Amino acid sequence: MANSSNENQGSIWLSIAVLLGFLAAWEWGPMLFEIPPYIIPSASSVFFEFVHSIDNERLFYHTGVTLLSTIVGFTVGSLLGMVIGYVLGVSPKAEFILSPYILALQIAPKVAFAPLFVVWFGFTVYPKILVAVLIVFFPIMVNVLSAIRTVDPDMINLARTFNATRWQIFKMIEFRDAMPPLFSGLRIGSTLAIIGVAVGEMVGGSEGLGAVLVGGGGSGNTALVFVAIVMMTLVGILAYIGVVFLEKRVLHYMPRNEFNQI
Repeated sequence: MANSSNENQGSIWLSIAVLLGFLAAWEWGPMLFEIPPYIIPSASSVFFEFVHSIDNERLFYHTGVTLLSTIVGFTVGSLLGMVIGYVLGVSPKAEFILSPYILALQIAPKVAFAPLFVVWFGFTVYPKILVAVLIVFFPIMVNVLSAIRTVDPDMINLARTFNATRWQIFKMIEFRDAMPPLFSGLRIGSTLAIIGVAVGEMVGGSEGLGAVLVGGGGSGNTALVFVAIVMMTLVGILAYIGVVFLEKRVLHYMPRNEFNQI
């Protein structure tokens, strides 16, 4: 235990050192290589722009809009992926019929849907949520489908010999076996949801960090663009941490080394 604790502390300090080194390179690197501020602003100028944009750009309000849209898009996309993945997993016929269309939807570039959704729903919150749903849906669906397909058929047959209902088989066998792959997909989806929301905001939004980013780019304020990028990254990190926290609560029955790796 002591060795493990020392290793964890050493990893934390090493991570902090990497962060400090990155910030130092960001602060003095552009000046050292004579890179103009409108190309790469220094870390301090980005921080000052962050403080300035809290009031002038309503930064926290736009961050809240993006965070809420990310949560909604991630939740809806995950639920759709779970349901359709399960249906395809238990019904090979349904998979044979629907998989070509689902694959075509996945191959189609999601960015191309954003302008279409703006035409359909206007400059509202719905286009960016729908883009996030499309991006999140596929990895969740694939993981659930694979998990259901790999459930031990002998366990299901054994349950049927005891007259188990379809609901009991799902609850006691399929649901439990699908949880680890599902959370692997949720981790991936949590990092992708912010991408869909940002694309929607950049294409047709007046609110959210994507709109702030477009405004900063249009005015040549590179520091504001960096501020928007950093805040989007933080939103994505929050979503990922939320999934990891939920995973630890749900998969508490598994050994720590099977699900506790970030």
